[in-house]
Amino acid sequence: MTRYALRGLSLAVGLGLWQLLTSLNVDVWLRFSQFPTVTDVARAFADRLSGPDYWTDLTDSLTRILTGFLLATALGVATGVLVARSRLAEDLLGPLLEVVRPIPAIALVPVAILLFPSNEQGIVFITFTAAYFPVLVSTRHAVRALTPVWEEAVRTMGGGRWRILGSVVLPGALPGIFGGLSVGIGVSWICVISAEMISGQYGVGYRTWQDYTVVDYPGVFVGMVTIGVLGWLTSTAVELLGRRLTHWLPRTSYVPGGRPPRRVRDATALIPAGPGTKENVSHDQLV
Repeated sequence: MTRYALRGLSLAVGLGLWQLLTSLNVDVWLRFSQFPTVTDVARAFADRLSGPDYWTDLTDSLTRILTGFLLATALGVATGVLVARSRLAEDLLGPLLEVVRPIPAIALVPVAILLFPSNEQGIVFITFTAAYFPVLVSTRHAVRALTPVWEEAVRTMGGGRWRILGSVVLPGALPGIFGGLSVGIGVSWICVISAEMISGQYGVGYRTWQDYTVVDYPGVFVGMVTIGVLGWLTSTAVELLGRRLTHWLPRTSYVPGGRPPRRVRDATALIPAGPGTKENVSHDQLV
């Protein structure tokens, strides 16, 4: 409860500072007089919530982000495992992927416009591309970092290629895969909003850009807040799913100012009292 209270306090301090600087029209290098106040943004937010356009934009943006992200997850994990496990796949796909990977996804907007018949498909393509490469790279590194002993143990017990994939490769690479998914969902939001601003018809990014063109700055901040909340919710969902699927991993917790965990001073303290006393227990019995 203390941690949640501190987080709420941090948010309240940030909003209070925003309200103070904008209401006093502070212009010390940064021009806060050009910013809308928190109350202005709150009133604009309430007006948007009562209208249908806000929910239409929200639905369209979520549909685009989820479609592109799920496609990137499936293809990114599959390609990452393939490249990490097969030298032939690495030789055939590796050079092409490494050449395309540094290109920003938002720079592919002209390609999407020329390639796809509708703007909707082009925006999904941009979202897919943004998330695909972080997932691919994290999966490739996670699979290559697996301990070879695990695979050898499965082979010793008669397991085949698919058994190794399902019992060793994918479970062992899950922590790294979800690290890439966390990065990918954030990059996807950046690119889908940018793509909506350029070629979208509906969506949070499109509406935010339209508010900017008509000098509706409270509306612009409504879009920014909406994007931030949506990004936080989707990133949290990915993180929670990752924790659920990797529940077998050891978890560490840090307690500031807390006492360190008690350690057993002597291993003989683990031996229950009985006919043989601690002093008479040999080293081999302890092992």
